[in-house]
Amino acid sequence: MTDTTPSPGIHHVTCIAGDPQQNLDFWVETLGLRLAKRSINQDDPSAYHFFFTDAEGTPGTSMTFFPWKDLPRGTVGTGQVSRTAFRVPDGSLDYWEDRFDDYGVEYDDRIDRFGETVLPFRDPDGLPVELVEVEIPDDDPTVPWTEFVPEEAAIRGFHSVTLWEADPEPTTNLLETMGFEEIASEQSEGDASGDERRRFAAQGPVGKYVDVLPTIESSRQGRGTVHHVAFQTPTDDDQAAMRNAVQSMGLRPTTQINRHWFRSVYFREFGGVLFELATNGPGYASDEPLDDLGGRLVLPGEFEDRRDEIEAGLPDVTIPRAESAEADD
Repeated sequence: MTDTTPSPGIHHVTCIAGDPQQNLDFWVETLGLRLAKRSINQDDPSAYHFFFTDAEGTPGTSMTFFPWKDLPRGTVGTGQVSRTAFRVPDGSLDYWEDRFDDYGVEYDDRIDRFGETVLPFRDPDGLPVELVEVEIPDDDPTVPWTEFVPEEAAIRGFHSVTLWEADPEPTTNLLETMGFEEIASEQSEGDASGDERRRFAAQGPVGKYVDVLPTIESSRQGRGTVHHVAFQTPTDDDQAAMRNAVQSMGLRPTTQINRHWFRSVYFREFGGVLFELATNGPGYASDEPLDDLGGRLVLPGEFEDRRDEIEAGLPDVTIPRAESAEADD
């Protein structure tokens, strides 16, 4: 792949939720992520767009949601991201199981995958999520958010996503074009039907793995499913080169779209999963002080002129705060 900088890994994952308050409560209070940005769906400004990250909105830590309260529940299947996995520090899964018991979170037995311990669970909308124990290096770029969860257990960005594909081969070729290298394969446990899981790795420190698994499970997009997965193309030049490489494979990427905190190119990969290429800048602190991230409704660009109309159409929500939770105990 000449003249193309390999992607360092996952930039963000965007999912579909139901009730926005329930979504906020779970991802902020239960899982302990920071609400780094409270905005709107730029393609449907009648809906929120929430961004949950580490303490500083580091690339590779953003789990984002479009909450549509009355949307039917979806079905995870072929042509989707079937699992999104986060890194947690070694030895912290006991803490998480106790926390899930306290908060009534549905979780499954731990499994071993590629020599790592994985705790599968679901969010309130049924979205399949996993925690994976890893050793967090001293120079790790993520910064733990510790308002609800202690540093020794805090989520530290993405570990991986799993793609369910009817025909994995074209997708694996695409991942290699994007700079991911196949590093391992094993029979799948606790996912699909025990088929071969293939792991591809990027060179970045966070969100570096993509697993590909064959399945013929039917799918339907709705709440509790992933809308798209975004991969880091840190600069505009990186993104343009990657766009050209993707296009040369016969795919149809969009032109660059300004998403205010990053610039994006979208395309459907061969199996139907919506991929995004996202720059690392200007970042979530480009329009709010770092200390106040998520503190107000941010309306990108031309939407600011419609603030009164947009705010009137959005449901009221309350951001969980640790002092409020303590007062309720």
